[in-house]
Amino acid sequence: MSVIGADWEMVIGLEIHVRLDTNSKLFSGMKASYGASPNSQVSFLDAGLPGTLPVINQKALDYAIRFGLSVDADIPDVTVFARKNYFYPDLPKGYQISQMDDPIVGKGHLVITTEDGEKTIEITRAHLEEDAGKSIHDKYDQFSAIDLNRAGTPLIEVVSEPQMSNAKEAVAYMREIYTRVTHLGICDGNLQEGSFRCDANVSVRRAGETELGTRAEIKNLNSFRFIEKAINHEARRQVQILESGGTVTQETRLYDADKDQTRSMRSKENANDYRYFPDPDQLPIRITAEMISAQKSRMPEFPDAKVRRFVAELGLKKDDAELIAHDQAMAAFFESSQQASQAKADLNAKFLLGEFSALLNVQGAVIADSRILPEAYAGLLDAMADGTISRKVAKQVLDEMWGTGQSAAQVIKDQGLGQISDASALTGLIKKLLEDNPDQVASYRGGNEKMFNFFVGQIMKQTKGQANPVQTKQLLEEFLNE
Repeated sequence: MSVIGADWEMVIGLEIHVRLDTNSKLFSGMKASYGASPNSQVSFLDAGLPGTLPVINQKALDYAIRFGLSVDADIPDVTVFARKNYFYPDLPKGYQISQMDDPIVGKGHLVITTEDGEKTIEITRAHLEEDAGKSIHDKYDQFSAIDLNRAGTPLIEVVSEPQMSNAKEAVAYMREIYTRVTHLGICDGNLQEGSFRCDANVSVRRAGETELGTRAEIKNLNSFRFIEKAINHEARRQVQILESGGTVTQETRLYDADKDQTRSMRSKENANDYRYFPDPDQLPIRITAEMISAQKSRMPEFPDAKVRRFVAELGLKKDDAELIAHDQAMAAFFESSQQASQAKADLNAKFLLGEFSALLNVQGAVIADSRILPEAYAGLLDAMADGTISRKVAKQVLDEMWGTGQSAAQVIKDQGLGQISDASALTGLIKKLLEDNPDQVASYRGGNEKMFNFFVGQIMKQTKGQANPVQTKQLLEEFLNE
């Protein structure tokens, strides 16, 4: 059910700011790493000193083109930088170098999937710009501090059409952009450090109306959970104003996660308020066919394509394929181990998502830092696949491999963990079990088929899980059905 009732509709457009993972800033050679001591990464240009000239970061251009290709966007022949005039207390030049009329990425689109199905969201543009510095308001009692380390770091701002009709669609779109930029290798995706953040433009209108309502922009959302809560709260706020006879004001607002509410920040500016004009220090940049071709060659396989391939070619269940494909490191580990193993892909996927992921959890590790390499893991898969060990024992072997660095074969040999597949040995165990449990045998033969699991469990207990389960069940059936 809609959070604003059946009489109203939401209209949402997102402006997503992606910090490009380059070594230096957009127009200066200064480092752009996160976490350095305040104002330790500031060049003369970043500080706005007269006489300094910006020089474009080629890698930032390449990354923007790569993003544009990933969303099937138009890449222009020429792109132009502009000055955006606005009072930024933490951008000493007094203007921001951005793009207006000729952005580096034109119209594109992205397909999102929600519980309601697939939907195509049109992308209006994506433009390059420099980030501002950071104002710190809680360090001193009577004044604010300014840290200019972030000033000049490269961003692309991805602007969507206002086509999302609820907060879940907005989150799905934001997640899909996040997946794109992290898989492309152009953004580290660190939400806490502000590498990926979003401004949400939200308006409401009566159901069935075509004209857009007055929008409010919610600034600097860097959490998928908070963007959903912020949009829903803002939409409810606007509906309450309109239903009480009021008028929604076009403005910029901030979301307070602790109070789950938005509050006014300033009146919303329009493009003409910024007095854009072409930056006289930056010549128009020609985007060549060679530049585009070079970035096409670096395009990865995205998760949606991986899921289709895993299902069609490897026979994975879709749910398992999605869990693996959307974790870039896990997908690489899965594919590397699968190439080195003779086991079926389904066994690999189930064990990777189950026992292996559980081990990583206990160790507080991620798969990219695994102490067990894909080739060593493939040996464990093969031992399960050929019946050398059971899946239960494989968990024990996996733990030992993590702790000692030994191969699966070595652990199995040293600890005598191989499956008991000798028919005569299993026969002796089963005969004695049936002799010791006449009442249970009579119960099974009297029609209580559930008793069969009792016998299987007892054999596994006696052999510490090493009895070959297939052979054990076959022999039990033979003796119980005599």
